[in-house]
This record gives sequence, C-alpha cells and structure tokens, in this order.
Amino acid sequence: MTRTALTATAILALTFLLGSCTSGPEVSTAAADPTTTVPEAFTKVPSTTAVTTCGPASGTTRESGVLTVGTDSPAYAPWFIDNDPSNGKGFEGAVTRAVIEKLGYTTDQVRFVAVPFNDALLPGPKTFDFDVNQVTIAGDRRDAVDFSSPYYAVAQSVVALRGTEAADAKNLTDLSGYRLGAQIGSTSLAAITDTIAPRTAPREFATTDDAKAALSAGEIDALVVDIPTGFQIADHDLPQSTIVGQFPRPNAVTEFFGFVLEKNSPLTACVSAAVDSLYADGTLEGLATDWITDSANVTVLE
Repeated sequence: MTRTALTATAILALTFLLGSCTSGPEVSTAAADPTTTVPEAFTKVPSTTAVTTCGPASGTTRESGVLTVGTDSPAYAPWFIDNDPSNGKGFEGAVTRAVIEKLGYTTDQVRFVAVPFNDALLPGPKTFDFDVNQVTIAGDRRDAVDFSSPYYAVAQSVVALRGTEAADAKNLTDLSGYRLGAQIGSTSLAAITDTIAPRTAPREFATTDDAKAALSAGEIDALVVDIPTGFQIADHDLPQSTIVGQFPRPNAVTEFFGFVLEKNSPLTACVSAAVDSLYADGTLEGLATDWITDSANVTVLE
C-alpha cells in the first residue's frame, strides 16, 4: 500500500468544501468549485439524512433496485486495481464501495458499465446512475451534469523519460518548448494550454495508455496527468520515466474530484451526503492513506 496524498492543508480545504448536500444539487456542487467563495452555510456538519432516501426501494435509480456505476475502460491504478472497478480496490474503487454501502446497496445490487471519460460529461440522459473517473469539478461542466461533494483534492504533474531534456525542467516556462500530451477533454490538457502555454499545440490522446505509449516511443517529450497517476506511471507502468514536478497549488489545492450524475438527478443529494459522511468519519482520509502516494516531496514547478 502507498501513503496519503491528502495533506493537512488539503483536508482543511475539504472541511470547508464539504457539507450542506441535502439542500439540493446546486448547493453541493457549487461548494465543490475551488474558484467559488464558500458561504458560511457550507461549514456546518454534514448531514446523512439524504442517504436514507435513495436505497434499493426508493425508485431513484435507472433500473429499479439496481445501482449502475460508470467508469472508463481501462480503469487505471491507483484509482482501481486489476482493471476491475467492482472489486472495491484502489482509491476510487474503495470510495465507490463505501458510497454504495452508505446508500444501502449490496454488491449484488450494483452493476458497473464502461463509459468513456468525455461521454460521461455530455449533456442529456446517462447510461449510469453515477460515474467515477477522476473527474474534476468545474463550473463549465456543471452546465451539463451534476457533481457530488468532492472526495479528493489533487494537483497535476509532469512525467518525462529519464535522461531527457524535458526531465530536467525546473519550471513551467522550461516546458513550453517541448512536445506535451494529455488525455482529450481532461483538466490535464487544460493545464497544458492554460498554464504552460506551449509553443507547439499539445497532443490529445483518447486514453492515458495511448499517451504513455507516445511518451515511451518518443512521440511526445512529456505527459501531464494528475499526480497519483504520475506516480503510478513512473513507479510501475514506465519505470524509465520520472515525475518532473507538480503544478503549483493556489489555496493549498488546485482541483477536486467528484462523482458525475445526470443533470438534476434525484441521486445527487444522496451521493453527496454519502461522501460527506465518509469525510466526517475519517474514511476518505484512511482510504487515501491506503492507496495514494504522498506528493509532499515532489518539486513544485513555478
């Protein structure tokens, strides 16, 4: 097992961002936006009342008595283990299992379906009740979907092959002259264009596996991914690579992951209440300790 990436400052930030989920989807998702000023109401102790209203007999799911959970395929470590989102392993796998239990479902009442990252964020009807796939809560995305309360605070990182010039970059400006890549539609890609502003347009990849293959083949000089994924790539997937550094974290954290739901879903308040409860009882921090590598010693690229 690896160690926690939820630092004390990140936990403190989440304290103010979690809560008041039972007031409705707009309340909980607005609170999760790191660019939003958090009203005093969001500092109150999370309520679990809504959790009891969305169980198997509630009629709130797509299929009566069945909770359908979406995620991308393949499902990557450390978020999931063995490409099996149903086994309750990996950080998101374990958090999902805990949310499922909070909602009152047993594992045989849950069905997992493959949903490409971008498809989960499209407006309109969904093939899932909620989706979990390292999706950053962002204001423009909330026009099309609902988000739960945040379950993880994360920063972006840069991965390059050892011994290359890109691996020696000391700051974000140093990276602007290199060929960079990220998954299409991701906040990692947005971080390249908005923060690094490279002289060459970044490469967009359908999956992280495609991006890793391009890095290994020398088709790009560096890859931008969230930092837990960066550790997974450097430590396991591409041991010839290294984490060059992480992006700065204004206000202690830069992004928050949340579950994705159909716009105005009757489940939004319940899933948020479940997440809030898992934060309040220390479960989220414990699961992060079990599955996520500590990023405190990774260089910050200013």
